Amino acid sequence: MAIAAHPRPAQFLRRVVQADLLVSGAAGLLQLAAAEPLARATAIDADWLRGAGLVLMGWIAFLGWTLARRAIAAPLAWTLIGVNVAWVAASLLVWLQGAIAPNPLGVAFVLAQAAVVAVFAELQYFGLRRQQRG
Repeated sequence: MAIAAHPRPAQFLRRVVQADLLVSGAAGLLQLAAAEPLARATAIDADWLRGAGLVLMGWIAFLGWTLARRAIAAPLAWTLIGVNVAWVAASLLVWLQGAIAPNPLGVAFVLAQAAVVAVFAELQYFGLRRQQRG
């Protein structure tokens, strides 16, 4: 089976959205299923973790709906990018404004997930630009 080194522009964006769905789904399920152990390990309140997990379940539903579309139109791609950027900003603000008081592992958790989401936003932007250029 040959793997294309450079997927077609529309395929690249679709693959990034698929990866976002998988990673977001795993993170959401982890936060829902293991909120208490995660809370003990990170000093992030279990209710915050569960809330984030529930939001991620809605997000993966939206990503699934997006992937069910024949094509990912530019306005939809911009929505994905915007939501991911908003998630990064909200994650940092919740921590920096003191709504949560994570321990060092919790800070690493917040920063790592924000970094991953920022990468998804950047890759989605890159995929949209490639798609628009054809």
